[in-house]
Amino acid sequence: MIKKTREGKPRRGIYLLPNLFTTAALFFGFYAIVSAMENRFEAAAIAIFIAMLLDGIDGRVARMTNTQSDFGAEYDSLSDMVSFGVAPALVMYEWALLSMGKIGWLAAFIYTAGAALRLARFNTQLETADKNYFQGLPSPSAAAIVAGLVWFGENHLASDRLLSMFAVVVTIWAGVLMVSNFRYYSFKGINWKGKVPFVALLLFVLIIVLVSSNPSLMLFTGFLIYSVSGIIMTLLQIRKRRSERRDQRVAEK
Repeated sequence: MIKKTREGKPRRGIYLLPNLFTTAALFFGFYAIVSAMENRFEAAAIAIFIAMLLDGIDGRVARMTNTQSDFGAEYDSLSDMVSFGVAPALVMYEWALLSMGKIGWLAAFIYTAGAALRLARFNTQLETADKNYFQGLPSPSAAAIVAGLVWFGENHLASDRLLSMFAVVVTIWAGVLMVSNFRYYSFKGINWKGKVPFVALLLFVLIIVLVSSNPSLMLFTGFLIYSVSGIIMTLLQIRKRRSERRDQRVAEK
């Protein structure tokens, strides 16, 4: 029920709880940028992953409490642009791309532009898109690839030109995949309230143990594999459709 003023007009306002999580995600995206400017790259990368976690919570909180709103959707999109569009590009630029000159900042811009276009496309296709799949790599996953490389490289890799060149490739890779037409499984179709086999629970525990053993390496590798999975899935679907059309033409002859 919508509350109204004495004049009979709907009372304007915003829902507090989900937007608090969105604001927290925005804060950690901003904090990542500040940390990179202070050469605290590990903290910057971790902040982006925390922003990812909070971004995944705010939408679920809104649905659980029935507090979805147009304001919340727009605010979430703007927060995503900062946390998963601008922040990863600037953190990567300060960490490895700065030494590459024009190529470095162009790679960072390609990523940022890809994130902006990805979010704009997502917003315009929100009502018609298949809920089980994303068109293009989701911006949080792209941010995880970039931030994961920074986090892992800061702890395990020596800074040299080869690493900077690899950083350019990874940054452009993530940026281009965001605006691609490859389909990525969204995991929204999973019934979290239903019963699961014991093996599934065991697998979940194993994943937690692996990530805990080396978070930076496991997160970077995991999201990199996810970025490749969409390409493989799309190519297999194209091959299947071509095979079906070929079989149909043979049957009609």
